[in-house]
Amino acid sequence: MGAFAAQTRGGGALIVATMTSDYYETHAATFFAETCAVDMEPLYRRFLPYVCPAGHLLDAGCGSGRDARAFRERGYTVTACDASPTLAALAATYIGIPVAVCRLQDVAWSETFDGIWACASLLHVPQLELAAVMQRLARALKPAGVLYVSFKYGVGEREQNGRRFTDLDEAGLTALVDRITGLELQEIWITADRRPERASEQWLNARLYQC
Repeated sequence: MGAFAAQTRGGGALIVATMTSDYYETHAATFFAETCAVDMEPLYRRFLPYVCPAGHLLDAGCGSGRDARAFRERGYTVTACDASPTLAALAATYIGIPVAVCRLQDVAWSETFDGIWACASLLHVPQLELAAVMQRLARALKPAGVLYVSFKYGVGEREQNGRRFTDLDEAGLTALVDRITGLELQEIWITADRRPERASEQWLNARLYQC
Protein backbone atom coordinates (compact mmCIF):
# COMPACT_ATOMS: atom_id res chain seq x y z
CA MET A 1 0.00 0.00 0.00
CA GLY A 2 1.68 3.11 -1.20
CA ALA A 3 2.01 6.33 0.72
CA PHE A 4 1.65 9.87 -0.48
CA ALA A 5 2.13 13.53 0.34
CA ALA A 6 0.33 16.11 -1.72
CA GLN A 7 -0.78 19.71 -1.73
CA THR A 8 -4.08 20.82 -3.22
CA ARG A 9 -6.08 24.03 -3.18
CA GLY A 10 -9.64 24.10 -1.93
CA GLY A 11 -11.70 27.26 -1.34
CA GLY A 12 -8.58 29.37 -1.77
CA ALA A 13 -6.85 27.71 1.16
CA LEU A 14 -3.84 25.45 0.88
CA ILE A 15 -4.59 21.95 2.11
CA VAL A 16 -1.64 19.75 2.99
CA ALA A 17 -2.56 16.08 2.71
CA THR A 18 -1.77 13.70 5.52
CA MET A 19 1.58 11.98 5.26
CA THR A 20 0.21 8.48 4.94
CA SER A 21 3.81 7.31 4.61
CA ASP A 22 4.31 8.20 8.30
CA TYR A 23 1.58 5.73 9.22
CA TYR A 24 3.20 2.87 7.33
CA GLU A 25 6.67 3.69 8.63
CA THR A 26 5.40 3.72 12.21
CA HIS A 27 3.13 0.67 11.88
CA ALA A 28 5.09 -1.36 9.32
CA ALA A 29 5.61 -4.45 11.49
CA THR A 30 1.99 -4.52 12.65
CA PHE A 31 0.66 -3.94 9.15
CA PHE A 32 2.87 -6.70 7.78
CA ALA A 33 1.71 -9.17 10.41
CA GLU A 34 -1.97 -8.34 9.85
CA THR A 35 -1.94 -8.59 6.06
CA CYS A 36 0.70 -11.07 4.88
CA ALA A 37 -1.51 -14.13 5.41
CA VAL A 38 -4.84 -12.79 4.14
CA ASP A 39 -6.32 -15.15 1.54
CA MET A 40 -6.65 -13.22 -1.73
CA GLU A 41 -7.23 -16.22 -3.98
CA PRO A 42 -10.72 -15.13 -5.16
CA LEU A 43 -9.23 -11.86 -6.45
CA TYR A 44 -6.29 -13.60 -8.10
CA ARG A 45 -8.83 -15.65 -10.08
CA ARG A 46 -10.32 -12.43 -11.48
CA PHE A 47 -6.90 -11.17 -12.63
CA LEU A 48 -4.33 -13.84 -13.43
CA PRO A 49 -6.29 -15.68 -16.16
CA TYR A 50 -6.05 -12.48 -18.23
CA VAL A 51 -2.26 -12.26 -17.91
CA CYS A 52 -0.07 -14.31 -20.24
CA PRO A 53 1.47 -17.38 -18.52
CA ALA A 54 4.81 -16.61 -16.83
CA GLY A 55 4.32 -12.93 -17.73
CA HIS A 56 5.92 -9.95 -15.99
CA LEU A 57 3.81 -8.45 -13.19
CA LEU A 58 4.20 -5.22 -11.22
CA ASP A 59 2.86 -5.21 -7.67
CA ALA A 60 2.31 -1.47 -7.38
CA GLY A 61 2.22 -0.57 -3.71
CA CYS A 62 3.02 -4.10 -2.56
CA GLY A 63 2.61 -3.57 1.18
CA SER A 64 3.60 -6.76 2.99
CA GLY A 65 4.57 -8.46 -0.27
CA ARG A 66 1.80 -11.04 0.11
CA ASP A 67 0.56 -10.82 -3.47
CA ALA A 68 3.96 -10.49 -5.11
CA ARG A 69 5.05 -13.64 -3.30
CA ALA A 70 1.93 -15.50 -4.46
CA PHE A 71 2.55 -14.43 -8.05
CA ARG A 72 6.18 -15.61 -7.93
CA GLU A 73 5.05 -18.97 -6.57
CA ARG A 74 2.79 -19.27 -9.62
CA GLY A 75 5.71 -18.77 -12.00
CA TYR A 76 5.37 -15.10 -12.89
CA THR A 77 8.27 -12.66 -13.10
CA VAL A 78 7.54 -10.03 -10.45
CA THR A 79 8.62 -6.45 -9.84
CA ALA A 80 7.40 -4.83 -6.63
CA CYS A 81 7.45 -1.30 -5.25
CA ASP A 82 6.15 0.53 -2.22
CA ALA A 83 6.46 4.07 -0.91
CA SER A 84 7.40 3.04 2.63
CA PRO A 85 11.10 2.14 3.01
CA THR A 86 10.47 0.06 6.14
CA LEU A 87 7.59 -1.85 4.61
CA ALA A 88 9.54 -2.34 1.37
CA ALA A 89 12.37 -3.91 3.36
CA LEU A 90 10.01 -6.29 5.15
CA ALA A 91 8.34 -7.19 1.86
CA ALA A 92 11.68 -7.82 0.14
CA THR A 93 12.60 -10.41 2.76
CA TYR A 94 9.17 -12.03 2.53
CA ILE A 95 9.06 -12.14 -1.29
CA GLY A 96 12.73 -12.94 -1.84
CA ILE A 97 13.39 -10.14 -4.31
CA PRO A 98 14.41 -6.46 -4.00
CA VAL A 99 11.48 -4.07 -3.56
CA ALA A 100 11.86 -0.60 -5.04
CA VAL A 101 11.01 2.35 -2.80
CA CYS A 102 8.80 4.36 -5.14
CA ARG A 103 5.61 6.37 -4.94
CA LEU A 104 2.96 5.57 -7.52
CA GLN A 105 3.21 9.21 -8.60
CA ASP A 106 6.79 8.49 -9.68
CA VAL A 107 6.27 5.26 -11.65
CA ALA A 108 8.21 5.71 -14.90
CA TRP A 109 8.27 2.31 -16.62
CA SER A 110 7.16 2.15 -20.24
CA GLU A 111 5.55 -0.90 -21.92
CA THR A 112 7.23 -3.19 -19.39
CA PHE A 113 4.54 -5.28 -17.72
CA ASP A 114 2.00 -7.84 -18.87
CA GLY A 115 -0.04 -7.05 -15.78
CA ILE A 116 -0.13 -4.52 -12.94
CA TRP A 117 -1.65 -5.33 -9.56
CA ALA A 118 -2.62 -2.18 -7.65
CA CYS A 119 -4.45 -3.70 -4.71
CA ALA A 120 -5.44 -1.18 -2.03
CA SER A 121 -2.70 1.22 -3.10
CA LEU A 122 -4.25 3.79 -5.44
CA LEU A 123 -6.79 4.55 -2.71
CA HIS A 124 -4.08 6.60 -0.94
CA VAL A 125 -3.51 8.86 -3.97
CA PRO A 126 -5.29 12.24 -3.72
CA GLN A 127 -8.28 12.43 -6.04
CA LEU A 128 -6.79 15.26 -8.08
CA GLU A 129 -3.74 13.12 -8.84
CA LEU A 130 -5.48 9.83 -9.59
CA ALA A 131 -5.88 10.29 -13.34
CA ALA A 132 -2.21 11.20 -13.79
CA VAL A 133 -1.08 8.24 -11.69
CA MET A 134 -3.29 5.80 -13.58
CA GLN A 135 -1.97 7.24 -16.83
CA ARG A 136 1.52 6.34 -15.63
CA LEU A 137 0.36 2.78 -14.94
CA ALA A 138 -1.24 2.59 -18.38
CA ARG A 139 2.09 3.58 -19.97
CA ALA A 140 3.88 0.91 -17.94
CA LEU A 141 1.72 -1.83 -19.46
CA LYS A 142 2.62 -3.70 -22.60
CA PRO A 143 -0.02 -3.63 -25.36
CA ALA A 144 -3.07 -5.61 -24.18
CA GLY A 145 -1.66 -5.66 -20.63
CA VAL A 146 -4.05 -5.96 -17.69
CA LEU A 147 -4.46 -3.68 -14.66
CA TYR A 148 -6.25 -4.59 -11.42
CA VAL A 149 -7.24 -1.81 -9.00
CA SER A 150 -9.22 -1.67 -5.77
CA PHE A 151 -10.67 1.12 -3.67
CA LYS A 152 -12.75 1.36 -0.54
CA TYR A 153 -16.32 1.65 -1.78
CA GLY A 154 -17.69 5.17 -1.43
CA VAL A 155 -17.37 8.73 -2.66
CA GLY A 156 -14.83 11.43 -1.83
CA GLU A 157 -11.70 11.84 0.27
CA ARG A 158 -11.30 11.27 3.99
CA GLU A 159 -8.76 10.75 6.72
CA GLN A 160 -8.93 7.85 9.15
CA ASN A 161 -6.48 6.91 11.90
CA GLY A 162 -3.53 8.69 10.32
CA ARG A 163 -4.17 7.67 6.72
CA ARG A 164 -5.92 9.45 3.89
CA PHE A 165 -8.26 7.63 1.52
CA THR A 166 -9.86 8.38 -1.82
CA ASP A 167 -13.05 6.31 -2.03
CA LEU A 168 -14.72 5.46 -5.34
CA ASP A 169 -17.97 3.92 -6.51
CA GLU A 170 -18.79 2.59 -9.97
CA ALA A 171 -19.68 6.00 -11.39
CA GLY A 172 -16.55 7.60 -9.97
CA LEU A 173 -14.24 4.93 -11.35
CA THR A 174 -15.91 4.99 -14.76
CA ALA A 175 -15.54 8.77 -14.95
CA LEU A 176 -11.89 8.47 -13.91
CA VAL A 177 -11.07 5.86 -16.55
CA ASP A 178 -12.74 8.00 -19.21
CA ARG A 179 -9.97 10.57 -18.62
CA ILE A 180 -7.12 8.11 -19.20
CA THR A 181 -5.67 7.40 -22.62
CA GLY A 182 -5.14 3.75 -23.44
CA LEU A 183 -7.15 2.10 -20.65
CA GLU A 184 -10.53 0.42 -20.97
CA LEU A 185 -12.68 -1.16 -18.28
CA GLN A 186 -13.31 -4.89 -18.56
CA GLU A 187 -15.12 -5.57 -15.30
CA ILE A 188 -16.17 -3.84 -12.08
CA TRP A 189 -17.30 -5.79 -9.02
CA ILE A 190 -17.82 -5.30 -5.29
CA THR A 191 -16.45 -7.55 -2.56
CA ALA A 192 -16.34 -7.70 1.21
CA ASP A 193 -13.00 -7.20 2.92
CA ARG A 194 -11.06 -10.48 2.94
CA ARG A 195 -10.21 -10.04 6.63
CA PRO A 196 -12.96 -11.68 8.72
CA GLU A 197 -12.96 -8.91 11.32
CA ARG A 198 -13.65 -6.37 8.56
CA ALA A 199 -16.12 -8.36 6.49
CA SER A 200 -18.67 -5.53 6.72
CA GLU A 201 -16.37 -3.20 4.72
CA GLN A 202 -16.93 -3.10 0.97
CA TRP A 203 -14.34 -2.79 -1.79
CA LEU A 204 -14.69 -1.65 -5.38
CA ASN A 205 -12.60 -3.84 -7.67
CA ALA A 206 -11.91 -3.39 -11.37
CA ARG A 207 -9.98 -5.04 -14.14
CA LEU A 208 -8.81 -2.86 -17.02
CA TYR A 209 -6.72 -3.48 -20.07
CA GLN A 210 -4.34 -1.52 -22.25
CA CYS A 211 -6.10 -0.89 -25.55
